Amino acid sequence: MPVQPTLFGRAISGRRLPPRRFLVVFALIASLAIYSLVQLLPSSYAVPSAPSVGDLSGQKSSSHLHRPKFPKLSVPSIHNPFRQAAHEPPVQANSTSGEASWFSDWKWLNPFSSSITLDENRAVLPPLRPRPPIYTFYDPNANTDSETRDAESKLLLAWRRAWWAQGFRPAVLGRAESMKNPMYESLQLLRLEPDIEEEMARWLAWGHMGAGILASHLAFPMASYDEALLSYLRRGDYPKLTRYEGLGSGLFCGDQNAINAAIKQALANPELRNSKSIVDSLPKATFDVDPNHDSIALYDAATVASKYKPIAEKITGTDAGSATSSSSKDKEAAAADSSAAASPAEGLQQLVQLINSHLHLIFQNNFYDGIQVLKPWPLHTTALVEPAYEIAQRLAECSFTPMQSSCPPNRPRCKPCLPTHPMQVTTPESFFNTSTKYIIGTVPHPYTLLSLAFQREQKDITTRFVRRDTDRDVWLMKVTKELTKAGGTGSSRVVHFKDSVASTWGAAHSYWLTGDTMPMDSDSASLTADVDWHFGFVLPRPGEYVDAGTSETPVPGPERRPQPPKPKIPPPSTEELAKEKAMLAAARQVLKSNDKKLEAVKAMVEAWNLADAEAWRFARAFAARANVERAKWEEDEKNFAGTESRGIGWGRWFDRRTQ
Repeated sequence: MPVQPTLFGRAISGRRLPPRRFLVVFALIASLAIYSLVQLLPSSYAVPSAPSVGDLSGQKSSSHLHRPKFPKLSVPSIHNPFRQAAHEPPVQANSTSGEASWFSDWKWLNPFSSSITLDENRAVLPPLRPRPPIYTFYDPNANTDSETRDAESKLLLAWRRAWWAQGFRPAVLGRAESMKNPMYESLQLLRLEPDIEEEMARWLAWGHMGAGILASHLAFPMASYDEALLSYLRRGDYPKLTRYEGLGSGLFCGDQNAINAAIKQALANPELRNSKSIVDSLPKATFDVDPNHDSIALYDAATVASKYKPIAEKITGTDAGSATSSSSKDKEAAAADSSAAASPAEGLQQLVQLINSHLHLIFQNNFYDGIQVLKPWPLHTTALVEPAYEIAQRLAECSFTPMQSSCPPNRPRCKPCLPTHPMQVTTPESFFNTSTKYIIGTVPHPYTLLSLAFQREQKDITTRFVRRDTDRDVWLMKVTKELTKAGGTGSSRVVHFKDSVASTWGAAHSYWLTGDTMPMDSDSASLTADVDWHFGFVLPRPGEYVDAGTSETPVPGPERRPQPPKPKIPPPSTEELAKEKAMLAAARQVLKSNDKKLEAVKAMVEAWNLADAEAWRFARAFAARANVERAKWEEDEKNFAGTESRGIGWGRWFDRRTQ
């Protein structure tokens, strides 16, 4: 009986197995292939011979691992080597400041800037918003004393600061611009009275500069950034010559052809000699009269005399009570007292203080729900957010003013600032966009955050720790928790963050600092100047806050008033705060270091927190570009009145300023 072949205990029928000699040949070939593979490939561990081991005693052992050297391929991207190569965008003018660099492009809401700039350290920002020019005219009196000129210069500086914060490019004009207008000679031949002659010189200077806005140096913007009139003026397109009802000669706008046509028509009018302003000498059809100007506060002589009488008496030296004196002796005594009380320089300084306090008051009225200082990690980040919290405290306090409880002329029903009831300052972990709360945020570098939040020194921040003990983009996840309640990845959250920082609405409702580049001292001159120009007024300094006084209303008493909310976590002790500052300083040194090992650690942390690193670069570049823009403008305007960089006023011939 034939033998039945089986496979795994089962009979195989209908198939014939190959002859045994084929199995033997196959086994030999397989053995030869394995032997050849072992012999040809390099050994993973090259064990040295006995003599060579002896020779290595007392010497530093070299690496015994074989590391093959692969050829370096010049491909556009290691992730996509078949993609066509692309050049980096050219470097734009004024696009660097220290280590921060940026590229202005309409694709700024792309989650990661490197996909556009092909540079990891270059942030994409929105194109710089154009600033329409706004002009004022300043013609100092040669007989004015130096103190009065100083006060006038401070008033011009306050005017420039307020309009700059609202998105304009202020410039102070003088006789030099008037003389460059071809119609200036015609003005000189008319021999007009000083007041109307100065008014015409003001218009000639404006006509020489071209289209734009002409404002009195006593006209200040006192409204929210997105107010209708200010938004219209920022567009820079003025098809008609426009004046504003109730402001007199305080504000005009128009293009150059309409301006020069109005000047020519006024100079040709014989009634110009008897006119008080250029408006009286022109037909009504020349101007388009706009009755809506609630966002402009005009502090002219009539307004100051009617609403802020003590200041007007200081400036002019007049006293309303002197006019009612009955006897001649009383009149002489009142006149003597008035002359003694007259101090134009002191009056102008008080006017500057009054205007500054009103600008601060408008900010507080716009954001009546308080200020939010973002603090995602209540523990161990007090030193990091300390400058932001100090700025919030200054904004919440009342600025000094010579007239307490007064309101701007355009907002007679404002809510005055009371030292006993300052604005509320909170420290939430996250934020959401609201028009009644102002946001001040501090964006840390991912390495700084890990060092402070986890209390780790540089040697303890390793790849193992970062990958196993930390989550990705922890700062952005916490900060935008309320903004994107539905959740989302880091790339989607960073888009929301960029919009909150750099959009037109976001830039007017928030202020962002970077915890690794700003001065640790909140009183530093650079940080203080940047903050003042950002908000448009001088913030009160520590020690300059308005005293709340000792008199208290009996009902409700201090014990019955609502107390500020207590923090969920007690503030750090002096020793803990000192430790935080030391760790923050050490983290800054790591970020500034050129050591390759430290740079590798920083790159590793950034790679693990791509969205956090992108948010930090974006906020740093956005703040740096704002400072560069203002520095360049100040450099252009440094030779004119109302600047901080040089002296106090103009010289006799208006081509230089005097010290």
